[in-house]
Amino acid sequence: MSARPNPLQWIAYAYGAKLPEAQHDWVRNDLTGRFATPRHLIRTQFCFSPIYLAFYFGFDGEWWIRALMVLLAATLAFVFSVSYKDQNRVRRLQQHGLGNSPLTQRQRDEADAAKRRYEAVYAARRAS
Repeated sequence: MSARPNPLQWIAYAYGAKLPEAQHDWVRNDLTGRFATPRHLIRTQFCFSPIYLAFYFGFDGEWWIRALMVLLAATLAFVFSVSYKDQNRVRRLQQHGLGNSPLTQRQRDEADAAKRRYEAVYAARRAS
């Protein structure tokens, strides 16, 4: 396993920067490994945190109104980050030279297993 990025590198990576080549295995695991989707959601919410702080502290009013404003913004950011998860994954993989498949490692393994099952069932039909 390659080295993890330090906190400053991770923040830059969260905002779209490319990590050094020595960390590409970490990037591949981050984008396609186990828990890739929760990590994506955390990373995107982290990027929106300055906006949430600006909404909460930048407006006058009752605390609960400002909190609801932040909740609305977080909900919208969550919906968009889920909607564009695969496109974001592909862009980041391409940026690091790691391919262009939106599938996670688990999804690739499942697709390979399904292909092997398909070929096992229909191999006899093709042979005849």
